[in-house]
Amino acid sequence: MEDPLPNDAEIAAVVDLFYDRVRRDPMLGPVFNAAVEDWPRHLHRLKAFWSTVMLASGRYKGDPMAAHLPHADAMTAPAFARWLSLWRATTNELLAAGPALAMQARAERIARNLSRAVVPETNSGDRGTMAP
Repeated sequence: MEDPLPNDAEIAAVVDLFYDRVRRDPMLGPVFNAAVEDWPRHLHRLKAFWSTVMLASGRYKGDPMAAHLPHADAMTAPAFARWLSLWRATTNELLAAGPALAMQARAERIARNLSRAVVPETNSGDRGTMAP
């Protein structure tokens, strides 16, 4: 029987491949590369974040909302859609169906919450959602 959640090794593989794609993406690359000064450190934090989100490991210590607020202007509907599209493609490629769907659902929920935090009510129709 398939485990519906990814393990830490699978999470690490998803994060590594996904953010490699993000960094090279014509739309997302400039935004992320300008925001992230130390990619190895950032990837380590992202792996801890996703381990905490998916496995309740408690490895992540931080405030993702606060980390994204300085970049709110870059969080446009097309960028959010592209981020989620790459996330879905990467998780579908690397994971079995159950874990892929679980990670996609969490990413979409996080994206909705992040969008509510960084997008003013008056602009909610102009922007989409984006996860960490």
